[in-house]
Amino acid sequence: MLPFHSLPDIKNIITSCRSIAVVGFSPKENRPSHMVGKYLMEAGFRVYPVNPGVSEILGHVCYPDLASLPEPVDIVDIFRRSDDIVPIVKAAIAVRAKVIWMQQGIVNKEAATLAEAAGLQVVMDRCLKIDHMQIS
Repeated sequence: MLPFHSLPDIKNIITSCRSIAVVGFSPKENRPSHMVGKYLMEAGFRVYPVNPGVSEILGHVCYPDLASLPEPVDIVDIFRRSDDIVPIVKAAIAVRAKVIWMQQGIVNKEAATLAEAAGLQVVMDRCLKIDHMQIS
């Protein structure tokens, strides 16, 4: 059974992590991934946009995939359909991420089990921006 994360658990994750790969970061300002990614940048996190169709977002290099990142990240924040999560989690494991964060509306128990078995913490169906705002 996958654990439910209480607000203290979420606070611990957010306060102990400094780098975040935002998978599915959109260059379109009206998209949730763009709003969350921009917020995280402004909040002082080192944010790596990940989107294979874009070369730059908000003045930051946009990477085609997690394997292309210049360094390991603490959190992989995912803005993709639930069906697309397993390969992203496998890539996150390969790059030694610490946390898989599936945004609101995204739940994939198979991916969560895979990540936890590899030692990663998993958060599903929560918004990193909202949670950060609540603990700040």
